[in-house]
Amino acid sequence: MKLMDLYAKMKSDLNTIERELERRVTSDHALLSEASVHLLKAGGKRIRPVFVLLAGKYGDYRLDVLQRVAVTLELIHMASLVHDDVIDDADMRRGQPTVKAKWDNRIAMYTGDYIYANALAIVTELNNPEIHQTLSKAILEMCIGEMEQVRDFFNTTQTVRNYLLRIRRKTALLIAVSCQLGALASGSKRSHAFALYRFGYNVGMAFQIRDDLLDLCGTEKQLGKPPGSDIRQGNITLPVLLALRDPLLRGELQREIDGIREAGAQADCSRALALIRSSRGIPDSEQMAARYIAKAIDALVKLPDIPAKKNLRDIANFVAKRNY
Repeated sequence: MKLMDLYAKMKSDLNTIERELERRVTSDHALLSEASVHLLKAGGKRIRPVFVLLAGKYGDYRLDVLQRVAVTLELIHMASLVHDDVIDDADMRRGQPTVKAKWDNRIAMYTGDYIYANALAIVTELNNPEIHQTLSKAILEMCIGEMEQVRDFFNTTQTVRNYLLRIRRKTALLIAVSCQLGALASGSKRSHAFALYRFGYNVGMAFQIRDDLLDLCGTEKQLGKPPGSDIRQGNITLPVLLALRDPLLRGELQREIDGIREAGAQADCSRALALIRSSRGIPDSEQMAARYIAKAIDALVKLPDIPAKKNLRDIANFVAKRNY
């Protein structure tokens, strides 16, 4: 099944979540509402809500409960994007102007804070301390991951382990928690919730590696922003770290990265991209993403054979090959 076919099958429930997202970010404050809805209307894959709903199939599937989890997680993700765009000085996201570009940094930061606060208010409507504790820990880890990324801007001596720990915190944990909390909110067996967490974690790791590959190898049409945004901002990702291991490329690539750092946001990174694309960094990163996908699919083995299991496997396979 193609991903769009799965979304079509879930259309009714996803539309309910979309309406709830808009309702929750709309307030009496016109500017906050406008900025929040602008971000929402820019779209997104809504993969975290999809994982919440599919994980909920392993217990008592109640949309009124699961939508609170799904909306909370998507709002947290949205808030992190607004803050990321300020840190990265990004003008475009998903082909649309960012909140900081359309307004300014101050409006963007308060919009992100407002969306975060909304998310936390929604989850308190669920009387389950384990959900609250799990979510709180995930948000703390996300913040640490963001700080680590800022700390390591243009740091070409960082290790692959540093990178993997960072994307675990920044991306994989929230996807893992989406699966776990969907199971917990539906009263699923604890063993099922743990298997779903493992699935989500490994899909999340692969998702971020693929995202980093797309930034280097994709087109502006695919990305909704110019390729090479990460390296312009100083975010040294896995393919770059692996390319720097090549003694024939390292010297020139390091000089290109140093030049990008000096030139700032308008730097020409075409030569750096060409060097990285010609290196083993691209195929080796693809292989690592594929290993995470294999682990994700393996995590599903012990789960009951319900339709959601195939849906989760299909999403994992989409992540492994995605080009947008």
